[in-house]
Amino acid sequence: MRSIAVLTSGGDAPGMNAAIRAVVRYGLEKGIKVMGVQRGYSGLINGEIFDLGRHGVSDIIQRGGTILRTARCQEFRTEEGRKKAANILKAFGVDGLVVIGGDGSFQGARLLSQLGIKTVGIPGTIDNDLAYTDFTIGFDTALNTILDAIKKLRDTSSSHERVSIIEVMGRNCGDLALHAGIAGGAESVIVPEKGFNVDELCRTILQGKLQGKKHNLIILAEGVGGAQELSKTVQEITGIDTRATVLGHIQRGGSPTAYDTILASRLGGRAVELLLDGKSSRVVGISKGKIVDLDIEEALTIEQTFDEELYELANIINK
Repeated sequence: MRSIAVLTSGGDAPGMNAAIRAVVRYGLEKGIKVMGVQRGYSGLINGEIFDLGRHGVSDIIQRGGTILRTARCQEFRTEEGRKKAANILKAFGVDGLVVIGGDGSFQGARLLSQLGIKTVGIPGTIDNDLAYTDFTIGFDTALNTILDAIKKLRDTSSSHERVSIIEVMGRNCGDLALHAGIAGGAESVIVPEKGFNVDELCRTILQGKLQGKKHNLIILAEGVGGAQELSKTVQEITGIDTRATVLGHIQRGGSPTAYDTILASRLGGRAVELLLDGKSSRVVGISKGKIVDLDIEEALTIEQTFDEELYELANIINK
């Protein structure tokens, strides 16, 4: 292994820069050349590859987003596009590639490995929707961003005695909503894994009002969606002023938390170790506090399991 490259793909996540930094500095310490690829697989196909030294990753550990930028690439979905990407890497003398992203990015890494490029994936997504790892880079930061919004919305909701419906990201995974609901003390948590009954939801809101609640916070996962529509329905049924807040891409920004920064650094170092060991088509993650690695195909076939106990706890302690 003489030279490796690193790219970020898919949605950005806080902590990606810390992972890039770890890959670069760990690789350089081991005596190999490290290169950066701009704009994910799109930039790879276009040959946007440049040398990354220690100075190139200075002062980025605390920054959100990704210094390598990211993009989605339809051309890479074609066999011709992937062959072009593999040939570009070979032309630059790259022996191994670290891909930081989600499941779609990992599929790309798996397909590149079939073309002779050694690849390792690092899970970077706020959604926490990769079942093989307990946490993905960016999840903890996004969670804390949501909690900050909940605190502010609780203040104004209490003042006006409103119902606040807060829509959070996560695609079809309810982890962000569930964890935010518990940490933020939301009265109701609506996730795609469980669904909800609007009449039951309104009954809970009305019962809370009778008990003297000055506000009611509902966390809604985007996989269920429709915060604006739900707010209208709730107001019509309960007669209580109801407002919807869609947090959107604000959840992806900001400096990573200490947990995300440390996790990203650990995973970045392990990814380089695997490439130096000649491994390919692997992904790294964390399980029960230990850094683990699996075959990409195996990792992506593991089914996501919803934490029923945590969901039940939320229903018990937050009402």
